[in-house]
Amino acid sequence: LSENPVFHGRSKHIDVRFHFLRNLVKDGSIKLSYYNTQNQLIDIMTKPLKLEQFLKLRSMLSMIEMFWNRV
Repeated sequence: LSENPVFHGRSKHIDVRFHFLRNLVKDGSIKLSYYNTQNQLIDIMTKPLKLEQFLKLRSMLSMIEMFWNRV
């Protein structure tokens, strides 16, 4: 929708006021990028993840595991 202004049956429900992104892309104010599902950093905060995916996303956030030893 951001690049193709043609309305389809599947997009009729989207209110016109939400098409402001298309105008921002058109005038060069913003650039939209595609991110593969496997690289969605927000998933670490919003979804239960398998350990492998959790560790991958955690490393992308530059977070490390820390162990605290109490004396």
